[in-house]
This record gives sequence, structure tokens and C-alpha cells, in this order.
Amino acid sequence: MTILVTGATGRVGRHLVDQLATRGAAVRVLTRDPAKATFPAGVEVVKGDLLDLDALRAAFSGVRTLFLLNAVTGDEFTQAIIALNVAREAGVERVVYLSVFEADRAVNVPHFAVKYGAERMLEAMGFSATILRPTYFIDNEVMVKEVILNHGVYPMPIGGKGMAMVDSRDIAEVAAIELIRRDRAPGKLPIERINVVGPETLTGQQVAAIWSEVLGHSVAYGGDDPSGFEASMATFMPKWTAYEMRLMAERYVTDGMIPEAGDAERLTAMLGRPLHGYRETATALARA
Repeated sequence: MTILVTGATGRVGRHLVDQLATRGAAVRVLTRDPAKATFPAGVEVVKGDLLDLDALRAAFSGVRTLFLLNAVTGDEFTQAIIALNVAREAGVERVVYLSVFEADRAVNVPHFAVKYGAERMLEAMGFSATILRPTYFIDNEVMVKEVILNHGVYPMPIGGKGMAMVDSRDIAEVAAIELIRRDRAPGKLPIERINVVGPETLTGQQVAAIWSEVLGHSVAYGGDDPSGFEASMATFMPKWTAYEMRLMAERYVTDGMIPEAGDAERLTAMLGRPLHGYRETATALARA
């Protein structure tokens, strides 16, 4: 049966579509602008978004399994509610949902609270779901690379507790494995949560040290105060989004993103290979 992928052109989605196509799955994507997207041969494309009901209903026709990814927007929860209701109307009960690490704890951060609300919906509505809870994406470092390269400062206030940042390629491959497992299962599987983490837990000082080694000169950690980070983010994104990023950073400082025992080992066993680490991305960004 067909697997529907939302968020198919984003950092996780594009890798996921490739993974599914490589593994021989029948894939359909829902995207706002098909002309701007390039997908592997055989991938079916439906134009629309999660608030376009006509497109959404068309996208769900003949689908058995859904990958649901909601971008961080002001109407993120509405998108999740609509998508899950239309999925149930269409008879779709198998879902892989991209949530966030410790969504049930950091509920003062809007998109964490939204994702925890969607997790509860999946349970209350009786879906057969894998809930993926990734930590902070290593790939997000592209947003701060100019500050690192040009000013010798690592500006993300991630604190001293430590964060096991994760590569989007690892998230995508785990998602593909789970989508295919649920899609091909003879019956309904129970809800399962998987923490998707990186191979190492790093503090702000340790990340700055990695950059220093990669670049061959000193890179300083910018510190734990999130006010400057918020101001910087507000120069290229809506102020409410920048404020949300500040709230998220405050949670990094107070709590970190520390894996539970066995999280990384579980992922390594699923993937059959080591997880991608932070230094790999730092090196690639420095070369680019």
C-alpha cells in the first residue's frame, strides 16, 4: 500500500522520501509547490498543504500509512488536528509522527506543547503509531555558521548540561524503517515512542572546542544568556518565532537534551551502522 509523506521537501522529509524509494515503498508526497521539488522516479506528488482539505482528502485516497511532520508555524496544532481527523476518515490508522525530545516536559515551549498534544491525539484516537522524539537537529547549525566562521563565536545558548544533537539523515532512516514496518505489518501494532538522539552529548563549551579544532583557530562559546540569541533570530524570522526559539534555548540550558540509557545503542542496532556525529557536520559546513 501507499505511504503518504508530509513535509517532504524539508531537512528530514527529502531524506525520508529517498530512503523509502530506495527500499521499494510506494510513496506519495503532499507539497505546496511541486515545481520546486525533485523526487525519485515513481514518487507520486499531490499539490496542497495540511489545511487544504480537498488536496488532503485526495492525498489520503488509497493510503494505508502516514508520515506526519508539522512545521513550526502559528497554526501547527490546527494542521495536526485536521490531518489526523482526515486520516481517520480515510481509514488510515498507521502513522509515524515526528514529535520532539521530551515533548511532555518542555510544555512552555509552544511547538513542544503542540507536539505533545498531537501525541495524545494519536493515543486517544486509536492510531497505530510510532512517535519519533528527536533532539536538536545538527543540521540547524547552518543558521549560525556565519557567526562561527566570521566572528569566532558559537552563539547557540545550549548550556552545560549537554545535548545529544541528531543528524536529520538518521531521523529519516529511522522513520523509513518504522513506516515500512507498520505499513507491512499484518495487523495493528501498539503505539511506540523512540528517542532519536546523536552519538555524543555535548555542552556549549565542547561544541565550541570542536569548531576550534575544525577551523584551526579559537572559537568561543557565546554563553547561556538567550537574549542575544533571540535578538539575532528576530532579524530574519517573525518575532514570535524568535521568542519561541529563546524559550527552547532556555530549556536547553536548564535541562539539556540527555538520552536515556540505551537510546543510542537502540538506534545503532536499527540502522546497522554508527550514528552521524557533530564533527562531521561542522567539517562539512566549514568546507562549504
